[in-house]
Amino acid sequence: MPDDKDQIPKPDEIPEEKKYSFLQETIKPKPISRQQFAKQLVRIAIYGVILGAFACLGFFALKPWIQDAFRGNLETVTIPEDEELSSDENLSEDETLSEGDDASTEAETNPETAVDAETYQQIIDSMNERAEEAGKGIATVQQFSDQTDWDAEMTGIGKSVTGVIAADNGQELLILADSSICADASKWTITFDDGRSYEAALKKQDTNMGLAMFSVSRGNISDATWNAIKVSVLGNSNLVKQGDIVMALGNMFGYPDGMSYGLISSTDYKTAFYDGECDVLATDIVSETSGTGVLFNIDGEVIGLILPSVWDDNDSNAANAYAISDLKSAIEILANGESVPYIGIYGTTVTKELEEEQGMPSGVYVVDVDPDSPAMEAGIQSGDIICQVGDESVSSIVTYQSAVLQIKAGKQVVVRGMRLGADGYVDVKFTVMAGSKE
Repeated sequence: MPDDKDQIPKPDEIPEEKKYSFLQETIKPKPISRQQFAKQLVRIAIYGVILGAFACLGFFALKPWIQDAFRGNLETVTIPEDEELSSDENLSEDETLSEGDDASTEAETNPETAVDAETYQQIIDSMNERAEEAGKGIATVQQFSDQTDWDAEMTGIGKSVTGVIAADNGQELLILADSSICADASKWTITFDDGRSYEAALKKQDTNMGLAMFSVSRGNISDATWNAIKVSVLGNSNLVKQGDIVMALGNMFGYPDGMSYGLISSTDYKTAFYDGECDVLATDIVSETSGTGVLFNIDGEVIGLILPSVWDDNDSNAANAYAISDLKSAIEILANGESVPYIGIYGTTVTKELEEEQGMPSGVYVVDVDPDSPAMEAGIQSGDIICQVGDESVSSIVTYQSAVLQIKAGKQVVVRGMRLGADGYVDVKFTVMAGSKE
């Protein structure tokens, strides 16, 4: 058997390339010059700028989608009810009036306390500041058209109505405006106080009252606009008195950004529409017959909507407004995307005098019935007296209107009343399918 030592090769028998296999070759990089190093830095900076630009573009492109995807839940809009004026507040108001009378008397007897030009300017400046703050809560609603309006281009004045920012439901900003802007249109733009315009959608409208609710997606509104606007406070128009100072803002004079101050000239009158009525705040402010606007008290609260449908047969050219308190229930319905219920009667309250003199039952006397209305279809006639709507008793036009607004459009309701027959008034009952006028 051969010995293992005999198998070890001798040095002279080892191949030449294996003798030096333990040696490793190291390749050193070529030294970089300063010019080459600077070029690499510039190249990296350019790549960084390009990457940053694409990141910014992607952020702005996805921002509306992200905001829509992660925005809050749709909230039910609730319009706060008006607070009753307590006896203490009445006393305080009387004291204030008394103090005002004393001050007036003092000004008359002491010429030194009379208002001079400087004081008057301070008063105007203060009013202007209040009007500027109130203006953050209104907007201009305009029909969108693909065709150029050359008259608007030349004059800067296009067909528009004034709206009030009425609510924020967490997903949309809601703007209440005159429904006349909805005619023959499918797209609208809304311009806020900062001058920026946004595409708007019609949420709901009620042509009976002449109201329309528009919405602008919160995700589309820029931060700059958010900082320049606010949701208006809907005040208590029941507290408004003759002689109160008011501010009118909007499109009363034929252009969107009008502003005027004036006085409440009367609160004694109303305007009627189907299934209800509304108090009218008459002012001494001049307005076009087709003018629209918002009426504010000196605290910047909305107390009325100036619409052309207020006494539309009156050519007085005065800015008369629907009292906001009488519209709050309808505003809440529209803000939640629901239809304002409609039955279709013109009615008036049966007064105590009529009850005693003519033996009429208590309720709402039907003066007229709208043709093709749910009331007409159910068989309600002029001369009928409505005494109950659903489970709600009716004693006046106010309680009737409240009862109707509690019905859901598209639902049936039983209306009970009295009809004059040969032997006096007899009970009548109608099954009415509540509709809507959109």
